[in-house]
Amino acid sequence: MAKNLVPESKQGLNRFKTEVANEIGVPFTDYNGNLTSAQCGSVGGEMVKRMVAKYEQEIK
Repeated sequence: MAKNLVPESKQGLNRFKTEVANEIGVPFTDYNGNLTSAQCGSVGGEMVKRMVAKYEQEIK
């Protein structure tokens, strides 16, 4: 298992994941085994999209 380089980031990423899921209509809970891979992938994809956009804004 990979080590977290910044342990405090886990809570922030979970909050971000929940926020994104709510915005795109994916019903995330403590157990997400009932979701499709497409639903989970759409949340992860949107998270990456937003993180890249934020980084691109900061380097301009």
